[in-house]
Amino acid sequence: MEVLWFGVEPARLDPPYTAIGLIFSVLLGVWSAEALEMSVGKIPFLEAVNGSTVMLPCTYSSCIGIENLYFNWQFNQNGTMQRVCESTIPTEGVEPKVTIFKERVEFVGKNHHNNISILLWNITFDDGGLYTCFGRNPKEKDKNHSAIFELIVVDELRVVDKTLTIIIASAVGGAIALLMGFMLLKNFTLFVLSKLEEKNTLVNCGLL
Repeated sequence: MEVLWFGVEPARLDPPYTAIGLIFSVLLGVWSAEALEMSVGKIPFLEAVNGSTVMLPCTYSSCIGIENLYFNWQFNQNGTMQRVCESTIPTEGVEPKVTIFKERVEFVGKNHHNNISILLWNITFDDGGLYTCFGRNPKEKDKNHSAIFELIVVDELRVVDKTLTIIIASAVGGAIALLMGFMLLKNFTLFVLSKLEEKNTLVNCGLL
């Protein structure tokens, strides 16, 4: 019995459709590069002692600039988002007028170098939790962007045990010293052997 195989050739796009797809991909890539970005730094958390004063960092960036950028800080209190402060920045470099909703909060970023950080004075255990730095740029069709920073409030900072670090450092230092000693001994041995070989050569030639 003969079995016949039927293959279906995939549809091919004509040049106009291929060009349209390419243009769309390029535009999508440009749009992604221009998106507003909110950042709370490389370490998105802080452990601080009860009663101290801390800064919650946040900066923004955009490849196409900003215009009437709206931002706020929010605090997640047991699942309920509470506004800490908010404002609108007309353009980069302009210090905004910030409305503050939470006690012991100060806006210290001043929008210098796109900085919108805040300061929490005399923190308590109730201040511990997740803080969201939120931004929305009308130039980017009001897309929402945010970054989360965690504040951990403790009675006292933990003392880091450096014993293991000291042991590792000592072991590494000892290994390096041993390697250097071995290299010196090797070089000295090669030097002595070369001198002996040179002497034997002179003896064989009757020069000694």
